[in-house]
Amino acid sequence: MSDPIQERGPKIIAITNQKGGVGKTTSTINLGAALAEAGKSVLLIDLDPQGNASTGLGISADDRDMSTYDLLLEEASILEVVQETQFKNLLISPATTDLSSADIELVSNEKRSHLLRDALRDVALAKLNLDYILIDCPPSLNLLTVNALVAADSVLIPLQSEFFALEGLSQLLLTVREIRQAANPDLRIEGVVLTMYDKRNNLSRQVEADARENLGELVFKTVIPRNVRVSEAPSFALPVLMYDPMSKGSQAYRDLAKELIKR
Repeated sequence: MSDPIQERGPKIIAITNQKGGVGKTTSTINLGAALAEAGKSVLLIDLDPQGNASTGLGISADDRDMSTYDLLLEEASILEVVQETQFKNLLISPATTDLSSADIELVSNEKRSHLLRDALRDVALAKLNLDYILIDCPPSLNLLTVNALVAADSVLIPLQSEFFALEGLSQLLLTVREIRQAANPDLRIEGVVLTMYDKRNNLSRQVEADARENLGELVFKTVIPRNVRVSEAPSFALPVLMYDPMSKGSQAYRDLAKELIKR
């Protein structure tokens, strides 16, 4: 029996939150690795000028001759930019600091908000036989993030289990609504995932209760715990699923991947 995702092309998910330090890149890397471990073919697009997702998957700065920047400027095709990672079934379009100037360089381009979408419509992408494309967005609602939202089928929002977590979420949801009205009417919220969760902490539990009360089914059942192994893994340029496969963090991302696949 054929795979319905393959028939309609890969599912494209923008992982974004304009607030920094919420576990966005960590979640992109490890959700990608968990989906790949589950047998799905995944492409991670690093759209953050800091390039942390690329570094976290073992792509050194010297190995980024072609990057997402070249893809946006239409100076390279998707197949020229994509690289394999150490993790089976997980590919990456790496980022360089060149992306930090993209806002200025693209401002006069009439298609500036649609460049990533156009790049991902390249028929050559079918050769990669992908199930999922995960886009790691910068921690701001700039032109790069707008490109991700225009290209995506859905948005996954990591939400830190700390005070003021829900503040700022309204701005992101407003931006999603504006993108729907202006450029991508099919864009939907994939869900909100609570990160850095400590069940012993009253504040974490209160943030979870508030999120579930306000957002209902949009909040994933899986929560990502505050876990030292998750924090250590990037310094070894590995997803936590490779660094410590049996850790609580690894299991949480496996559970999140299963929940995402079911959705």
